[in-house]
Amino acid sequence: MRLVEQARSIFAELGYTVEGNGPDFRAERAWKVVHVNAVSDVEQLPRCSGQFHCFVTEPGDVDDLEVRLESLDTGYEWAIIAADGEDYQVERAPPGPKVTV
Repeated sequence: MRLVEQARSIFAELGYTVEGNGPDFRAERAWKVVHVNAVSDVEQLPRCSGQFHCFVTEPGDVDDLEVRLESLDTGYEWAIIAADGEDYQVERAPPGPKVTV
């Protein structure tokens, strides 16, 4: 449950309104809704809908989670945050918009 509390705290500190209980919840700010999943088992990823997703996990699980997500045809943009106590690090962010010159 600690990971869930950390995930909720991170998004609240970033100015998002956090809705829902448990390891899967919504974080909303302005026009953007992010579906957040606190992941303790990278093999048991929840089925997701929506355009933006953020997976919050322990630092030691980041690489395995990234490999797992890259192997799936998710159909949404995703990011990974490593949460370690009071600290967190964005380990993988969605790619920015494509620019043609």
